[in-house]
Formats: sequence, C-alpha cells, structure tokens
Amino acid sequence: MHMADSLLSPAVGTALCAVSASCLAFSIARIKKDELCEKKIPIVGVMGAFIFAVQMINFTIPATGSSGHLSGGILLAAMLGSFPSLLAISAVLIIQCLLFADGGLLALGCNIFNLGIVPCLIVYPLIFKPLLKNGISNGGITAASIAAVAVSLQIGAFCVVLQTLFSGITELPFLTFLLLMQPIHLAIGLIEGVVTAAVLCFVYKMRPEIMESAFERKAIKNGSPVKNILIAFTVITLIAGGVLSLYVSSHPDGLEWSIEKTAAAAEIETKYNLISEAEAVQKKMALMPEYAFRNEGENAVNATAAAGILGSAFVFIFAGIVVFIIFLFKKKQKDKVLISA
Repeated sequence: MHMADSLLSPAVGTALCAVSASCLAFSIARIKKDELCEKKIPIVGVMGAFIFAVQMINFTIPATGSSGHLSGGILLAAMLGSFPSLLAISAVLIIQCLLFADGGLLALGCNIFNLGIVPCLIVYPLIFKPLLKNGISNGGITAASIAAVAVSLQIGAFCVVLQTLFSGITELPFLTFLLLMQPIHLAIGLIEGVVTAAVLCFVYKMRPEIMESAFERKAIKNGSPVKNILIAFTVITLIAGGVLSLYVSSHPDGLEWSIEKTAAAAEIETKYNLISEAEAVQKKMALMPEYAFRNEGENAVNATAAAGILGSAFVFIFAGIVVFIIFLFKKKQKDKVLISA
C-alpha cells in the first residue's frame, strides 16, 4: 500500500508530510526512558529490519489476481509499544523511499501516516490493547492481532482513497476506487492478522517480558535475556530478505490492483511539475531503484537478494542509531531531574 507521488497533489503530499513529521516529534517527546531501555534498543533495530525483509514478500490473494504483503505496524507496536514502533516503521519507509524508490518522495508523509500512524498510534491503543486488558494469552493475542490488523488496513486503505480524492485524481473516482480498495485490503488484513498472531505467540512463548514491557510501557526486567530472540529474528530476516523474496507473487499488490481496475492503467500520469521533479530526484538518489541494480544487464535475482539483505541492514543501523540517540537524551533528562530533586 505504498503510495506513489503520482497519486497526490503537491498540496496534499506536503500537508501529510507535515502531519507525519508532527506525529513523529510528538512520539519522540512522549517516549519514556524505560520504553527505550538498553535491552529494547537492539530489538527496535532487529524488528525494523525484519519488517523491511518481510514486506518484500508478496503473497497471492486467491481468486483476485492481486497480492499483498505484511505492513507490520501492529506487529511492531505489540513488541515495542506505540511510540517506539512508529519510529521503527518510519525507518523502514524512509529507507524504502530514499534508497529503493519504493513509495514516492512527496508521498512519504502519506505512507508514514497510513502504514505507521494509523496502526501504531490509533489502532494499537484503541483496539489491540483493550482486547488484552484481561491478560495476555495466545488466544487473546490471536484475536487482537486479527482484529487490529484488519481494522488498521481498512483505515489505511480508506485514507489512501481520501488522499487521492483531495488531490483531484479524477482517474480514480471516489466510490469505484473505494469499493475496490476496501475488500482487497480486508483480505490482505485477515491474512496478515494470522501471520502477526503466529509471530507474536512465538515471541510471547520465548520471551513474554518483551510484549509485557511494551504493553505496560516499562523496561524489560533485568535478568530477562533477549539474545536468543534477537538471533532468531536476525536469521529469519536474512532468510526472508535474501531467499524468500525471490519466490513472491507476480500479481500487483492491493493498491496497484485497485488502480488498474479503476483507471484501466497500471500507473497514473501526474499533471504537476513538482511531482515529476520529485520522482526524477528520487530515482537519481536511490541506491537500487525498485530493488534492481542500475545496470539493467545485471541478474535480477541477485539484485532482489542484495536489496533484501542491504535494506534490512540499513534499517537496522538507521533505526538503531535513532533510538540510541533518543535513549541517551531521555536518560540525560531523567538524570537532570534526579539531581535537581
């Protein structure tokens, strides 16, 4: 559901960039020191890398000619908490946009809003957490995951439709586009919900302290080793990004499929010079545009594997550095309060 710049007007794109930047600043301000304890910093990096890798794996939606992939917002929120998870998913989307030209440069704010702010700041606290208020269990995790992921994708898909409407994209009439976007993303959401539930049940069985700390916004307890879970997700990330990404559905994803069905074209041509300029800048800046080597003669299989591994590594480094800086800042703030008291 990564939006391209051609789906937006400059006004809508810049407005959502401002909204998303404000939400990121708000999240940084609201993060407690304990939410980014020393044990959680590597988890943020590893889980961000994991989401980058699994987003490269498209699965076919039966009988539709469409495909989907994990968005990962609810999964991250359940493991990290609302505010840290928004930083992690934003790191994924920024790396995808800047290094791989996946999702438009001007559309970055929309993509962070639809795929990050909606699940992390809205759906997780209002749906996922209340469904587990009587205690975390495998059954509760499964129900909460499926419900929260389905709702977050429905809201995100509706936001995409509204953003194209306000942008004046006449090739995508509101009602037709809406009636295609919502059902296909419901199907994708139900599949992602099941996968999310399986991953979270695995995490809860291995290290329940991780989800409990995110749920309660507290530090992971001392004496709770997270090394094994980090190793497990690192191995899964490498396999997903370097191997499984080679065996993905060839069908267009839910957004591309809906555009094709609505506009009878795979892409929408923009009428704005600023959009065209932004697309040109993005392609020049990208390390591997659309996850391919710049030399078209290179092997596409090697390019996909390289993109999966390199992208995951970049997300791990970027997200890790960001949260480590925030951790140091929060620690310094707390120390000042203790000294003044």
